[in-house]
Amino acid sequence: MHEDGARVLAVSDSKGGIYNGAGLDPVAVMKYKDETGTVVGFPGCDFISNKDLLELKCDVLVPAALENTITMDNVDRIKAKIVAEAANGPTTPGADKEMFARGVLVIPDILCNAGGVTVSYFEWVQDLYGFFWTEIEVNKYLERTMNSAFKEVYGTAESYRTDMRTGAYILAVSRVAEATRVRGIFP
Repeated sequence: MHEDGARVLAVSDSKGGIYNGAGLDPVAVMKYKDETGTVVGFPGCDFISNKDLLELKCDVLVPAALENTITMDNVDRIKAKIVAEAANGPTTPGADKEMFARGVLVIPDILCNAGGVTVSYFEWVQDLYGFFWTEIEVNKYLERTMNSAFKEVYGTAESYRTDMRTGAYILAVSRVAEATRVRGIFP
C-alpha cells in the first residue's frame, strides 16, 4: 500500500507498536526490526499499544497477525473506513455485523489474504506445464486475479445488499453448486 502512495501511520509487533502521524517508511521499519527484534523504539516515532493502534483514526486498518482482534468489546472504537483482514479470522462475527451496520467496509480474510494461495496455484500450474513465469509476470497475474475476485465479491455483496464476507460465501457456494450441476458429484 505504501508503494501505491498510502501513508502508513502505525505498525506493531508482539512487543507493541509505533506511531508517526507524518508517516512511516515500512522498509526502514523492517530493517530496524531485523536489527533489533522489534519495531518498538524506531527513531522518530511514539510508542503505541496494540490496542490503541486498532483504534486510531485512519482510512484503512490492516489486522495482520491474530484472530479475534476486533470483537464486540472494541468494535465501537474502530474508526477505520476500511478493515482489510490480512490475518485469518481477525474479526468476530458480531463485530463484523456491527461494522457493516456502521458502513465500514470489511474486506474478509478469505479474499484479502488469498494472494499466497493464489500464487501457490500459479506455481502448481507452472510445474504441470514446465513453463515458468518471471516475478513480474506472477505479480501481473496475481494483481489481475485479485482485482477480479474483489470486483466479483463486491458486486455479489452489493446485489444481495450484504457484507463482503457473506458476498464471498454466496459467490463461493454458487460456484461449487454450478460446478456440481455441470460436472456431477463425481467428475
